[in-house]
Amino acid sequence: MDIKKKVPTNTITRDVKNLAAPTGNIYESVVILYKRANMIAAEEKKELTKKLEDFKNDRDTMDEVFENREQIEISKYYERLPKPGLVAISEFEDGEVIYRTAEDQEKAVE
Repeated sequence: MDIKKKVPTNTITRDVKNLAAPTGNIYESVVILYKRANMIAAEEKKELTKKLEDFKNDRDTMDEVFENREQIEISKYYERLPKPGLVAISEFEDGEVIYRTAEDQEKAVE
């Protein structure tokens, strides 16, 4: 996942009215943010798993775990990334999230 813009890594107080403005309903906005954050988290997990597979050893057991410096650095990098919820909120505020409602889909079918 490439984060092209600066997303804060800590929580920021936001005005609920601004979050509700694009949809007109705070609950719809929260659902959109929840779904986008899940998508971002899944992308990050997939990416991290792919990178860590290189270090996987068939001989490793629960008692026998070797620390690899590169593996630790990769893990630390992903720990320092902004949380998926913060990235989702930032994208939503900037209008980068595209969403459809069930009502929009019904109108498109007619």
